[in-house]
Parts: sequence; C-alpha cells; structure tokens
Amino acid sequence: MLWRNRQSSTNIEDRRGESAGGGPGGLIPIRGKGGVLILIIVIVAGYYGIDLTPLLTGGEAAQTQASAGAYKPSAEEQELAQFTGVALKTTEETWSEIFKKAGSTYTPPTLVLYRGSTRTACGYGQSAMGPFYCPPDRRVYIDLSFYEDMKTRLGGGGDFALGYVLAHEVGHHVQNLLGISDKVREAQSRTDQAGANRLSVRLELQADCFAGVWGNFMKRDGVLEKGDLEKALRTASAIGDDRLQRESTGRVVPDSFTHGTSEQRYRWFKRGYDTGRPQACNTFGSASLDSPGETLYGRLGRDSGR
Repeated sequence: MLWRNRQSSTNIEDRRGESAGGGPGGLIPIRGKGGVLILIIVIVAGYYGIDLTPLLTGGEAAQTQASAGAYKPSAEEQELAQFTGVALKTTEETWSEIFKKAGSTYTPPTLVLYRGSTRTACGYGQSAMGPFYCPPDRRVYIDLSFYEDMKTRLGGGGDFALGYVLAHEVGHHVQNLLGISDKVREAQSRTDQAGANRLSVRLELQADCFAGVWGNFMKRDGVLEKGDLEKALRTASAIGDDRLQRESTGRVVPDSFTHGTSEQRYRWFKRGYDTGRPQACNTFGSASLDSPGETLYGRLGRDSGR
C-alpha cells in the first residue's frame, strides 16, 4: 500500500507513554486527609464542568506526565504509528465522501494509541483484546503490538491488511453514528445468549463489509500494490471464529460465534471491496432484524453509491 508522503489524521491521542494507573474504574491513589479533600473538590468541580485535575500532583496526572516523557518508541513502532495515522485519514476521506453524497456530515472517531492497558468509557482496555471500538467515547483503541501478532499468526500482515483491521473498527464507528449499534443492542436484550451472539456476528460482518468499502476507495485512489488484496483477505480468513476456536480448543461451537466464520468474513469484506457501496452491506437481511438495515439505507440513501 502506497501510504508514505500522504497526510496523517489529526484525530489521534497518543497514550503510549502513559501508565493506565489508578486501579479499577480509574480511581486515583490519593493518600491522607488532605488528598481526599482535594479529590472531593476535583470530583465536584468536574460535575460542574470545571477541570481541576492539575491539583492531583503526586497522583495519576503526575505519573502520566513523567512516564510520557520517558517513553521512546522504536523506529519500527514509530513507523507503524505513522502508517496508522495515514490509514485513519484515508477512512476519514472515504466516509466523509459517502456521507456528503447522502446529504450528511461524517464525524470521525479519535484513535488512541496505547501500550498494555488504558482507561476507556467501556472499562479498562487490554492489549490482549486486540484493536477495539468503544461507542460511548467514540474512540478506536490500538496497541501497536497487535500488528506483530498479525505478522506471526493472523494472515501474515502487510500494510493493507493492517488498514483493513483499522477500517473494521472505524466501521463500528459508522454503525454507531447510524444508530445500527443501538438497534442491535436493543434486539440482543430481548433474546437468549445464542441469539445475541448471532446478532453480534451480523454486526461484525457488516463492519467487515464497511472495511471492504474503504478498500474499494483505496483501489480507486491507486494506492494499492500487487498482493495487497490477497493479504487482507488472508487476514479476514485468519480471524474467523471457527478457525480461532479450532486452533485454541480443537473444536468449533457455532452458537458461541461472535464475529463470523472465516468464509463469512472473507465474503463480506470482498463484497464491500467489489461494490464500494455501504448499501451492499446489509448483513441483517429483511427477516430477523431489518431495522438496522433500514437505518443504514435511510441515512446513506439507497442509491448514493459513487
């Protein structure tokens, strides 16, 4: 993927030098009666929209500042960070164009780079979780060490494959903006665990298809190189629930799937890539859950393809 010398996104929050700190729920380790009083003042002020966190010297704020200044990423990691910024910018350009043609405005997510663990509105994020999107704070979280896992275990990596993973998480952001994620959560609350898992699969496959739409725009812009698509498709196949379960436990339990089979993930990414149209990504069909699909069409328009 020809990404060098392209513009990077400005919607990036780099926490790689920060310590997650604070324990469960982000509590700050304040000691003594004076520290407790300061903490109460900060919490009350925050309720009224006043940021007094600089008062927390000796607590998490000071720890974060000290560790951030001490952290020095390797040259390889810094290149991955630069690529990620460029890839995020291409997703912003892709979805801004799609939303604009539908008469709407795209609001991009913020990308958070972190190491090990970090605080999110969805709880503590861990590097073992891989890249993920948190709907309440509209942020995509990535520990760059995941890219090493892709090279060794998940399809072999490659720039476009890395971009696919990021574009998938941005796809979840698009679902959040369109109200699809809320519809799915509502439906999940009305069914059993197996039914909730099936809805999760459909949500994930749609994000794969949205990632394919991004890939189509990259093809149109002439930034793809020979073999890029094949590497991305290998990655899509490598992270199927059936394959991961077979490798880890030796058996496959379809009712426990949450992301889809290798074949499904391959097929839906390819569908988005071939069409370049989010309208082709209605993984929910018209029977069991048509509301998210209709929300998608209603916001982006049935004929808003390029």
